[in-house]
Amino acid sequence: MKKLLSIILIIFCIFSSYQISYAAQDIYQFTSIQNQNRFQTLTTQLRCLVCQNQNLAESNSGLANDLRLQIYQQIQQGKSDPDIINYLVNRYGDFILYQPPFKAHTIALWLTPFILLLFGLSYLIYYVRKEHT
Repeated sequence: MKKLLSIILIIFCIFSSYQISYAAQDIYQFTSIQNQNRFQTLTTQLRCLVCQNQNLAESNSGLANDLRLQIYQQIQQGKSDPDIINYLVNRYGDFILYQPPFKAHTIALWLTPFILLLFGLSYLIYYVRKEHT
């Protein structure tokens, strides 16, 4: 009996997660495959400002829906990818980019991993030398 309930629960979880993921997708009509590919590329390259480390394609937040619609409308208007990205960066800042440019105000973002790696390696060398003496 417990085995049957477990199987039913697993099947229910599979089908309910399928329905949720299907319902969360936005469907846009494009005039060409190139525009559809541009939309998919842009929404995967841009960060959702509300969600933790999700791109616009993955996010279900209201802001992500609005931004996807904005990207769709700009593609339909014939704007180029750099124009769309520049519009969003001017409006929301460099944080919307997964790869922000190397500027004075983003230098800490780019250099912090290397500085932490350098400190970690320095400590490791210090620790190994201390243990061997």
